[in-house]
Amino acid sequence: MFAMIMSASAAAPVSVAETERRPVVQVVVVSGTVTSPQSAVLSPSVGGLIERIDVDAGDRVEAGALVVALDRELGNLSLERARAEQAQANSELDDSRRRLNEARDVGPEKGIAETQIKSLLAEVARDEAAAQAATAAARQQEAIVRRHDVRAPFAGVVSERLAEVGEWVNPGDALVEVVATEGLRFDFRVPQSYFTSVRSATRVDLSLDAIPGREIPGRIQAIVPVKDPGARTFLLRVMAEPDSSLAVTPGMSARASIRIDAGREAVVVPRDALLRYPDGRTTVWVVESNADGQTVREQRVETGLEFDGFIEIGDSLEAGAAVVTRGNEALRNGQAVSLQ
Repeated sequence: MFAMIMSASAAAPVSVAETERRPVVQVVVVSGTVTSPQSAVLSPSVGGLIERIDVDAGDRVEAGALVVALDRELGNLSLERARAEQAQANSELDDSRRRLNEARDVGPEKGIAETQIKSLLAEVARDEAAAQAATAAARQQEAIVRRHDVRAPFAGVVSERLAEVGEWVNPGDALVEVVATEGLRFDFRVPQSYFTSVRSATRVDLSLDAIPGREIPGRIQAIVPVKDPGARTFLLRVMAEPDSSLAVTPGMSARASIRIDAGREAVVVPRDALLRYPDGRTTVWVVESNADGQTVREQRVETGLEFDGFIEIGDSLEAGAAVVTRGNEALRNGQAVSLQ
């Protein structure tokens, strides 16, 4: 809390603030990377000649959008043949069923032997199996023809184009890479010494090196135990709050300020109140009131954690003491000051 008081003209003008007792927060700053929840290198499941590529690097695609089309002429011809064989098998099945029904209608009493009826039953069974096989073959070929079109499995951005029109590709060959740009995550490697202190409710503030000076609140999505014992770190995955409008893309470098509750309260002073000397001393100037006005005295302090523009100090000061935050560079013990 700043005071606005006029003093004698000989007094040094200073700005002051009161010391406060606050819960102490340990701020851990770590670096990380913006990652995508989905990334896929698209490839064909059938071999063929690339007939068309509808995207290039940087293009946005919707889920299910056509990305690459293979020449399907030979596939269509095979499908026509499979459908013709299916029709033939169904026709033969219809014929065998008709002859079986006619034989049953005549019956043994009119000269149709039981053996002949059983033979017709067996023929119908064989034709049914053949028709089922022909139907399955036609459906299989339909699926193969559909697979000549490679479609985006999710919405995102084409990050790389790895093939060209006219190339022959085999199943599994890389065509394009698609990266999702929604629901981006911030992944950080945090020293393992903080593993027991970080909780899902721990406050995290995010910032991007590409956009300095701006912070957005984050929400911890996952705390993943160490997978590489040599790294001595664990993975902290953070999501930006939904109402944030920070423009991010996968691969950006990011920073996280993890605010860990230190589990104690202490007296804190503004950062500007501290003076640090080459010999290691750290002091503040304390304002004291008397009948003639205000004077200052230098007080040595021991510092602790720094957070939110404040620094934790030891028991040398009580909460509510007035300390100089501006104009403290050239003060002397007992000097009169005017509070600005």
